Amino acid sequence: MPVEPLSQREIEDRLADLPGWSLDGDRIARTYRLASHFAATAMVVHIARTQEELDHHSDLTLGYDTVSLTVHTHSAGGAVTEKDFELARRVEELAPGHGAS
Repeated sequence: MPVEPLSQREIEDRLADLPGWSLDGDRIARTYRLASHFAATAMVVHIARTQEELDHHSDLTLGYDTVSLTVHTHSAGGAVTEKDFELARRVEELAPGHGAS
């Protein structure tokens, strides 16, 4: 079953439940700050594992003490879908364990 793009209103409603996340062009995005490069690296590995579990992958960028994600759904023509918000929610759940803010 194909994944349907969300409307602008649906995106805004879902973003209201995900502080720190925003719409960046045709993607949802968030940057986390961590205590060290090692902590950021560990979070990237944890996110990568979660993405494999969901079979849905973001653009994931590791900085010195930051982790940034941008995500949209390629199979929906690059639109934002519920799959993107499921990934965002899962990342939000794991972030505190890494001391991310």
